[in-house]
Amino acid sequence: MLRRVSRNAHFPALAFGTVLLVLILAIGTVGYMVIGQDHVTWIDSFYMTFITVATIGYGEIVDLSHHPYGRLFTVLIAVLGIGTMSFLFSTFVAMLLDSKLNAGLRRRRMEKQIAKLSGHYIVCGIGRVGTNVTFELLKTKRQVVIIESNREALDRWLEHHPETPYLHDDATSDEALNAAGLMKAVGVFAVTPEDSQNLMVSLSVKLLNPKARVVARLHDISNAKKAKRAGADEVISPDFTGGMRIASAMVRPHVVTFMDEMLRTDEGLRVEEVTIPSHFEATPLIELVPKSRDYILMATHEHGKWVFNPADDHVVKAGTTLVLMANPGGRAHLEHRLNEG
Repeated sequence: MLRRVSRNAHFPALAFGTVLLVLILAIGTVGYMVIGQDHVTWIDSFYMTFITVATIGYGEIVDLSHHPYGRLFTVLIAVLGIGTMSFLFSTFVAMLLDSKLNAGLRRRRMEKQIAKLSGHYIVCGIGRVGTNVTFELLKTKRQVVIIESNREALDRWLEHHPETPYLHDDATSDEALNAAGLMKAVGVFAVTPEDSQNLMVSLSVKLLNPKARVVARLHDISNAKKAKRAGADEVISPDFTGGMRIASAMVRPHVVTFMDEMLRTDEGLRVEEVTIPSHFEATPLIELVPKSRDYILMATHEHGKWVFNPADDHVVKAGTTLVLMANPGGRAHLEHRLNEG
């Protein structure tokens, strides 16, 4: 994608130079036909024009010894042709140099950008599943870094989201994971096309940063136990999940419609979770989570138990997870409020 963007800036100049060169060759061919009259052919005229423009200089294929204006015409064709050839060559060289220079600058800028990230997510694989995962993270205002070894898949994503931080590398490599900021990342999505690669990503992540949460995508649900032992905190099978979704569309259509509409809304409305920081003392919910149009408290998860639709005077402690329906702004406001509290 970077190479494509860099070269596109030079395409108009290359097209202009090519059209000009063809025009000069055509004018020269016609001109020598007129000068030579019945003594030369179209091939002779074209060849005379070509060796003049290319500065080969094999000799006058078209006899100009008795045509002083013909020699002036040759000088004109040579000046225009050589100038055009030089222009095309310099533009092509500039395109190659810009491509490498821009790619290098972009890579260094990307490395600095990733180094500044904290609390972000790493998506390993930007195929069909990885694309949807990354789009969801961006839509809900979360920071993300992509690791993808397939250049074509990466270019397809960057064509529409060019500012997304990424690494063109193997996600199973410890160096790639560290370069993506694994030590400061919240979690990693192992969503490459191969189950074996996702198992390796899960294992590598947990060896490097045990605190990072790993969600692994598996085609074969029988590999779930292996993935868990490798370090995956959660295992998702698109085939299994798809089957559950199809069944739900039949037996609880209104719920499915509601969830679909929630995902399609431009407000980024989602069911989110926010954990109360460790420095909080026991506090009633009404003081901790004031009423707001940006979120609705649905439940709390504390001491391994769920409390649905908790009362305003329900007391919660540090470590309790709040489950809310919220837009990105509401979630961010509440997280900021708790962290600053």
